[in-house]
Order: sequence, then structure tokens, then C-alpha cells
Amino acid sequence: MGRGSISKGTEQEQVGFHKKLRIVKTKVFISFDFANDHDLKGSLVAQAQDPKSPFEVIDFSLVESQPQHDWLSRAQSSIAQCDVFVVTLGSNTHQAPGVLKEVKIAKGLRKRRFQLKPQGANPTSVKDAGPVVNWTWNKLKALLK
Repeated sequence: MGRGSISKGTEQEQVGFHKKLRIVKTKVFISFDFANDHDLKGSLVAQAQDPKSPFEVIDFSLVESQPQHDWLSRAQSSIAQCDVFVVTLGSNTHQAPGVLKEVKIAKGLRKRRFQLKPQGANPTSVKDAGPVVNWTWNKLKALLK
């Protein structure tokens, strides 16, 4: 070891130690219009899978066809586990009943919230879902560090 070095152990031990370190990523819940915006959800999930992504998707909007109590319980549990609640804005998201209920849950749980506006689109924002931001990779990374 060189002078001033604080590293101890063999090179093999050092490599093993660094493999054990895991980068903690921001946990995101994606709220989207289940009937119309699977493509938007899919785009955000794909960005989360980038090795350089600072966030991971822990869950996303659920189909409301389950009994109301089951849906509400699962939504509350999933949203409670996230660090950030993100709404992907499509043309009808502001009217999607499931999104509106999820926003209410996230607000009640005091989750950090924001809305992603796809480039070239001008959707209506969702009340109480947080600020609307233009959806770019750099902006998304900065918001979810």
C-alpha cells in the first residue's frame, strides 16, 4: 500500500467488499391512466432499468376491477412504500378515477409528488399531484437522485 492509503486487505477482499455495496435507489410509484397510457408507464419503467438510473419502480397503478376494498388496500400499501409518487400525464389522466384516488392517497401520506409531461404534449394536469415537469432523461434523473 502506498503512503496515505487507508485501504486494508488483499485485492480480492477489496473487490468482494465493493460487490457487496449496493447503491440505494429512489423508490417510485407510477400513477397512470390504466385504460389509455400503458405506453407512458412502459417508457418510465424502461428508464428505471437503465444501469445509470437513480430510481427503481416499486409499483404502479392497479386495475380497479378488483373489489374496491382490495384495490384500495393494495394501492395504499404500495404508495406507502415509495419515496416519490409520479403521475405520467396522458390526454385523459386528469379524469382517470384510479389516478385521482392514488393522488389522494399519496397526498394523505405526504409523499413527494410530481407529474411528467411528455415532450410535444400539452395534457391537463392532475389536481394535487404536484408540479408538472417536462419529461426529459436529465430532468428525471435530477428529480429522482
